[in-house]
Amino acid sequence: MRTFILVFCVSLFFLFACRSGADPNGADAPKLHDLTLSTEEGGEPNLFKTKDGTIYLSWIEYLNDSTDALQFAKLLDDQWTSPQVIAKGSNWFVNWADFPSIIAGDGQADNLVAHWLQKRAEGTYDYDVHISQSQDGGQSWSDSFIPHRDSIAAEHGFVSLLPLPNGQTFATWLDGRNTKSPEGETDHDDHGHGHHGAMTLRTATFDMDGNLSNEAELDDRICDCCQTSAALTDEGVVVVYRDRSENEVRDISIVRQENGSWTEAQRVHKDNWEIAGCPVNGPVVVADKSRVVVAWFTMEGETGLVKLAFSNDSGRSFAAPLTLSNNTLGRVDLQMLDTDEVIMTWIEKQEEHGVLKYAKVHPKKGIQAQGDLLKISTERQSGFPKITALDNNELLIAWTAVDEKTMVKTAKIQLD
Repeated sequence: MRTFILVFCVSLFFLFACRSGADPNGADAPKLHDLTLSTEEGGEPNLFKTKDGTIYLSWIEYLNDSTDALQFAKLLDDQWTSPQVIAKGSNWFVNWADFPSIIAGDGQADNLVAHWLQKRAEGTYDYDVHISQSQDGGQSWSDSFIPHRDSIAAEHGFVSLLPLPNGQTFATWLDGRNTKSPEGETDHDDHGHGHHGAMTLRTATFDMDGNLSNEAELDDRICDCCQTSAALTDEGVVVVYRDRSENEVRDISIVRQENGSWTEAQRVHKDNWEIAGCPVNGPVVVADKSRVVVAWFTMEGETGLVKLAFSNDSGRSFAAPLTLSNNTLGRVDLQMLDTDEVIMTWIEKQEEHGVLKYAKVHPKKGIQAQGDLLKISTERQSGFPKITALDNNELLIAWTAVDEKTMVKTAKIQLD
């Protein structure tokens, strides 16, 4: 079994109080229908659903002690297709919290885009984002390219990819080019590289030939190892991420495209969480026209919270957030439904195990349903469970099971 460590980040997942709760395998729990996936050992699953309802699953298959492969499968008639390899290598940066992805083009089902992280020769924590594309539904893949052109051996990761209506792809990522000292060394003990410069948030757009455009720095000082998330509103792209102030407040911020330009960052809500290290717990955003919803993890004292906030003006402002759990490890995911509701998931620790919880929330009526979905390990290898909505009452879940070996699992769950 592999163990992957973020030595430059602070793990907070075992500081929270335990609380007993309903058994997720009990009579009142939603019924799981396992979907068989051809995999031996792997992790870091991710899901993507196209506008026409096609669902893609990507994950890293651990081929041996030194070689990894990024694979994907498509869900057809409740069955996963045979896995196809996107790329493989022996010099990848594989991490429980910084997972690869695959997306399909907007209205162009055969155009696929995938990303992974690949080390440089210079150092363990010097790695680049690599992107490969397919124009034949994944039968063949292009040589990879790097969307950041700084040519600095530093940390680059926590990528969000988003298909755009013009056939191009939007990418945003955490970029460590400013964290290097003049000698080229990163101060990992600083948990934010304050001595040499801060982690930044950057973006670029690219076409199917890999031509880059609209390259920009979105924020020059952010948290160092939390996931990013992006969504498309009727005004343009919005990006949410964990920010970092000069006095180490690390709340969730949003930047928006407005009239073709990027706005200044603004906080989704003033949690005022002051912490000297990165909690490795990023936000998620979903959008439909002018509706934007953000889910995230924060803390009050020793209490872990997950929150949810709605916007009706493309993310310019948000209503007061709802707190959905005060006994949580975070690791949130979020899906928007046709009913104006959203489904949010997160992990709680209950006695000797973890539980993946869910809530269905309406922006005006509040919580409409909530409960336990499945037992899950709270170890780092279990990663971040991902969900997508099959309909308004049925979820598809992908997660990493941790036992004698780690393995990606998927299941359908009927909520009602």
